[in-house]
Amino acid sequence: MTREEPVPAVEVAGRAVDAWSRAHQPELVAVRRHLHAHPELGFAEHETTAYLEQRLTAAGLRPRRLTAGTGLVCDVGGSGLDGGPVVVLRADIDALPLADLKDVPYASIREGLCHACGHDVHTTVLLGVALALASLADLPGTVRCVFQPAEERVPGGGLLVLEEGVLAGASRAFALHCDPSVHVGKVGLRTGAITAACDRVEVTLTGPGGHTARPQLTVDLVHALGRVVTEVPGLLSRVVDPRSGVSLVWGSVSAGVAPNAIPETGTLRGTLRVLDRSVWSDAEELVRRLVTEVARTSGAEVDIEYVRGVPPVVNDPRSVALMRSAALETVGSEGVELSPQSMGGEDFGWFAEVMPIALARLGTHGSGELLDLHRGTFDVDERAIGVGLRLLARTALHALAADAVLPAGPPVGRSM
Repeated sequence: MTREEPVPAVEVAGRAVDAWSRAHQPELVAVRRHLHAHPELGFAEHETTAYLEQRLTAAGLRPRRLTAGTGLVCDVGGSGLDGGPVVVLRADIDALPLADLKDVPYASIREGLCHACGHDVHTTVLLGVALALASLADLPGTVRCVFQPAEERVPGGGLLVLEEGVLAGASRAFALHCDPSVHVGKVGLRTGAITAACDRVEVTLTGPGGHTARPQLTVDLVHALGRVVTEVPGLLSRVVDPRSGVSLVWGSVSAGVAPNAIPETGTLRGTLRVLDRSVWSDAEELVRRLVTEVARTSGAEVDIEYVRGVPPVVNDPRSVALMRSAALETVGSEGVELSPQSMGGEDFGWFAEVMPIALARLGTHGSGELLDLHRGTFDVDERAIGVGLRLLARTALHALAADAVLPAGPPVGRSM
């Protein structure tokens, strides 16, 4: 008779989470649909916060609100001081100022507001993780669940989380994001930069104005704007390493009204995106210099408003490895794929200022046409909720087990 090997504690807990997820799938779908029907913008997520607070409190947990009045922090497990390591899981709770164009029973009831980026799914997943882990008899540490407001704002609610010291004492942080280009049941992982920094740029040019018949007597402002539009992005690609992934794209150009009058003012608005964290640090100075050099050759006066947005999300190799172990247990080797780099912004990147992080892509595409993010038609295959719950919960369990054997370091604080 052979003696059976004991099942590791992480696996025992993981199986319990799997069972909890299966048993509560209809409830989780109902939660997601409630959130989807009641979207709120960044720092105005009062009903969402109260709803989550009630659900967590009913399970015997003790959530606390962030100082902004929206968003929650809720610890599950030990104290974090003598109760083992602390691992952070984060979900964003805000919606977008877009009309919901779907014909479904859970469509937004609020005109001009829509969960078109999957934050309702992220929030439902994290709520499920908190409730599932709270049902376990014991955890080898603390799982700190952060329901973060205002991810869609610039510079994002993630910065508020840092400034409040929410991450103090934690070893690492994890999050996921819906990906409609990936089939449900699959998870995308990537080491290094997975999203880009995103800054907002507004350029205003001014001149004396004049008649289009005599451009030589004034500043041809529209021509000057056109030069900035076309030349500055090209110059950027020649003064920084192309591997840094710098991209300046203009989204708005405005000047003048009459076809035969040269206007006195004109404005450009756009975004600067970059994958390399060090290049992002110098991006504002570089953009200001190039725009000024190009515009002033026309004689125009230049005013530049540069709003520093969010840093790139740079995934830590060890944290990705922990997430990969969880993903293999959740969806199998056939369900794990390499996630491409995205030029989109994500304020989870702020968390990397103070600790290792990892962001995964959660497949949400079921059947039919792809429903892209930030569109009023966006929706998900709701089977992704269970996948995300099991992935994040198992990731937390693996991270607690791994970090329990690491030497204790100083409490984490903000360092810029």
